Amino acid sequence: MAIEYRAERRTLTLLTDGSAYQMQLGALGYLLHLYYGPRCGDDLDYLHLPRDCGFSPNPHELTEGRGFSLDTLPQEYSGSNGADFRLPSVALETAAGVVGADLHVKSWEIRPGKYALAGLPASFAAEDEAETLAVTLSDEASGLEVELLYGVFPARDVITRAARIRNAGSERVTLRKAASACLDLPFGRWDFISFHGRHAMERQLERAPVRYGLQSAASRRGTSSHHNDPFTILCAHDATEDHGACYGLMPVYSGSHRTDVELDQGGSVRAVAGINPDGFSWRLLPGEAFETPELILAFSDEGLTGLSHRLHRFLRRNLIRGGEKQKRLPVLLNSWEACYFGVDEARMLALARGAKELGAGMLVLDDGWFANRFDDRRALGDWTVNREKFPGGLAGLHAKLEQEGMAFGLWVEPEMVSEDSALFRAHPDWALRVPGRPPALGRDQLVLDLGREEVAEYLHETLAALLRESGVCYVKWDMNRSICDVYSAALPPERQGEAAHRYMLGLYRLLDRLTGEFPEVLFEGCSGGGGRFDAGILAWCPQIWLSDDTDPIARLSIQQGASYGYPVAAVGAHVSASPNHQTGRTTPLGTRCTVAMAGSFGFELDPASLSEAEKAELCSQTAFFLRCRETIHNGLFYRLCAEDEAFTAWQFVAEDGHEALLTLVLKNPEANPAPLHLRLKGLDPAARYRLSDCAFFGCRNTPAALPRAEYSGAALLHAGLTLPQLLGDYPSARLLFEKL
Repeated sequence: MAIEYRAERRTLTLLTDGSAYQMQLGALGYLLHLYYGPRCGDDLDYLHLPRDCGFSPNPHELTEGRGFSLDTLPQEYSGSNGADFRLPSVALETAAGVVGADLHVKSWEIRPGKYALAGLPASFAAEDEAETLAVTLSDEASGLEVELLYGVFPARDVITRAARIRNAGSERVTLRKAASACLDLPFGRWDFISFHGRHAMERQLERAPVRYGLQSAASRRGTSSHHNDPFTILCAHDATEDHGACYGLMPVYSGSHRTDVELDQGGSVRAVAGINPDGFSWRLLPGEAFETPELILAFSDEGLTGLSHRLHRFLRRNLIRGGEKQKRLPVLLNSWEACYFGVDEARMLALARGAKELGAGMLVLDDGWFANRFDDRRALGDWTVNREKFPGGLAGLHAKLEQEGMAFGLWVEPEMVSEDSALFRAHPDWALRVPGRPPALGRDQLVLDLGREEVAEYLHETLAALLRESGVCYVKWDMNRSICDVYSAALPPERQGEAAHRYMLGLYRLLDRLTGEFPEVLFEGCSGGGGRFDAGILAWCPQIWLSDDTDPIARLSIQQGASYGYPVAAVGAHVSASPNHQTGRTTPLGTRCTVAMAGSFGFELDPASLSEAEKAELCSQTAFFLRCRETIHNGLFYRLCAEDEAFTAWQFVAEDGHEALLTLVLKNPEANPAPLHLRLKGLDPAARYRLSDCAFFGCRNTPAALPRAEYSGAALLHAGLTLPQLLGDYPSARLLFEKL
């Protein structure tokens, strides 16, 4: 059993192979959090002794004993406007204007299998892979009930959480905040890791000690955003890649989010994560319910690497649907950086022939193929092919690509509309915008109100027809602006706080319908690159374009930041031209390949601009990626370097251990440098490994050959490996070890 109840202490314990999560049905019916960490086989209520703390109120029923206060006790889901002055998990307002919630346990139940959420992305499992604990809390004054849902995945070392909030009273209530989960850590010194950034420079790791007061990672942009990834980590102050306690908190949501972390007067840390409450409200009439997005929780006492491995494996196997399509799809060339809006049939066929020389097997037609789309100022929403550019339509282009032996992929941006478009002129009320106020434009476009059924239905019909006509096997689904001026013409004034979340529900319904109707098509998510790179989109899109910045040196920190929570297979990464279009930096071709290989691997350039030697090199690199794709995408990923080192080194170890790939990029070559020395990870110490491939790229010198072709696993793990000196502008190395 993954869930145990012990009546003597009234404890409920959630057990995974490597962790225990324990709560208690405490005094007066409060649900208290006791512990989350390594398995220890005991009831742990003895950790929380009675404590009289000044200015921390006591329940009315216990005024004779001042040792009990919600303000000092760890809880599973905190109420509001009561005796706990720390972060609330839920906030509501009744029809009479009463604000707050005082939550007591009403019932609990253990169920086989994994709970499901209606209309929201969530993890899945076979019935024998997971168990569900459902604990119902109630607020007697308002009639509100909160069903806390826990999904326990023992073999994955993961626990998922969500809340189903129901109005069981006789009058309406309005939710002002509805978090997915609360996690209290009453003891220890913790650091908060978040991933900030901006467009074209996403997921920059920030690690800081948890300080007294509040710290947050949040987005108000209507998307998970380039600026603050939803995924965060709480880790022990002394935790490293390989040692120390780490907790990962990953919302399965793509809209505005917030994770707050608070260190209180007694040294306890509380994290509350879910939908950003700023601008949010949700009206519940009697009998109605609201479900929060899921939160994935993972614990590791093997440092940040152990946490990453748990999350990578869980996302690949229990969240992402259709990931096997990645193994069947050929390497692609995307037309965007090759020709931007200057696409037409002749240009695409020329790109396809050039891509074939590089070993690619698919051409993706990016922006510029429809209506009068010659720049980014017009025509979004008018998804009819431009017959002047493509006389035979998309079907005709597809047929000609097939003759060239190339598969066909297509770019769309269905959630947007240009003011200069037939769609907007016909339905101006379909766009989100505040009445009486000129809307802000992002890339000269507005956002369609996907919360409206007629809008979602129009998009479904349009896109389904487009997919049937074109016969594509790959869709790049883009979304190129933050959402503001949030006001839905379809909602009454008292429900406008629901518009942003209804938008997300409409998007999820649309993705679910289309991926179900076109199971052979791989959908790649995109939002100006990494503006919506999150677990919610991954549920339908096995990979997401990580960043519009294709510069390989900038990509090192972007891709490394993503690796803490997200699997390598989810990362869209391409080899682009040099000098780079975003930064102007010049980098060696082999280094560009080395970085793109830690992702989906494709091309974002015009093959006609390459020399014959460059084409031959790229063809060889493509073949090497395809040979190692299973190890790269579905193996174990290791970060072998600190953020501030002069190089970035990554290692990929096949799941069955038969091979290991090591890549290194020198970011800052120095005169008279220290040796490039690394200790490998994840190898079998008792085995021997043969160096079957060793390549250096972009070196001004001729690196010395490694002195040996065979090593013991123990030597590589403990003594490490010293690489020859690499000189030049951003040189790189690639080493493949095969287990003997």
